[in-house]
Amino acid sequence: MNVAIVGVSGAVGQEFLRILETRNFPVDELLLFGSSRSAGRVYEFRGKVCRVRELRHNDDFRGVNVAFASAGAGTSREFAETITRHGAVMIDNSSAFRMDDDVPLVVPEVNAADARIRKRGIIANPNCSTIQMVVAIKPVDDISRVRRIHVATYQSASGAGAEAMEELIRQHEQIVAGEKPVVKKFAHQLAFNVIPHIDVFLENGYTKEEMKMHGETRKIMHSEVAVSATCVRVPALRAHSEAIWMETERPVSAAEATVAMSRAEGVTVIDSPVENRYPMPLYAAGEDNVFVGRIRNDISVPNSLSFWCVGDQIRKGAALNAIQIAEYLIKENLL
Repeated sequence: MNVAIVGVSGAVGQEFLRILETRNFPVDELLLFGSSRSAGRVYEFRGKVCRVRELRHNDDFRGVNVAFASAGAGTSREFAETITRHGAVMIDNSSAFRMDDDVPLVVPEVNAADARIRKRGIIANPNCSTIQMVVAIKPVDDISRVRRIHVATYQSASGAGAEAMEELIRQHEQIVAGEKPVVKKFAHQLAFNVIPHIDVFLENGYTKEEMKMHGETRKIMHSEVAVSATCVRVPALRAHSEAIWMETERPVSAAEATVAMSRAEGVTVIDSPVENRYPMPLYAAGEDNVFVGRIRNDISVPNSLSFWCVGDQIRKGAALNAIQIAEYLIKENLL
């Protein structure tokens, strides 16, 4: 099994390295790719030194079975044909192909079988906030179809990459030192603040990030579910949180939902309010599962549930989900 990572020097690329290192994923040869700035860097993988190659339009992907791409939508669009030309399956972490009809958009716990049909040799990894939401919702949707979702996200700096995480740390240091914080990665200062703005605003008043959650959820769940999101950047370093309200076709009790979520693959329920136990990004960072708590019936709308969920944006929201897609393909002899 020959594996490539495109964009290895970024936060998600580094997470690919860590997860492949620790999981029992078969790797005979690992090829690392990056920009001209990253080319020549070396990383150690399972006791071997791997040097980063500059991503170019050549035959470097000949013999590659699977390529994990996390170098941005523009790079993915430009190099998709180069990556897949010789038969490699490209699992893309950008927004480039997510809503293309001929590219499956996959969360293994929800719609793994969609990965079987990939006409262009590409499988898209959904947006991080969408991934953790659908993993948490799927167990309830299996009981009674979810008709409507309202979600408010509380997204950490990690969602904007390694430089954004570094900027948040520096801003706190600058403020404590009495200095004016430097703002580059976000529209405003993030330290000691929240910003109700992720991605660009669209004509309907929603941001692109919010509309991603709408469109991607419907595609993944093969459903006409109505999704309305408000996406907020918060000064957490890593792991996203979401407050979710969902309406089902028939009543589902909080107890029934809790049991279903507790038994679901990829979900951990932490829900003991009397003990002040509920999911928080402080403890979800570095973990694989989506954590769910505060499960309760919504008192304002019939047939509705409310809950809180937290997931590591870089792991399950990005690198881990992509690797789980590849693991499914291996298990089904499709790779």
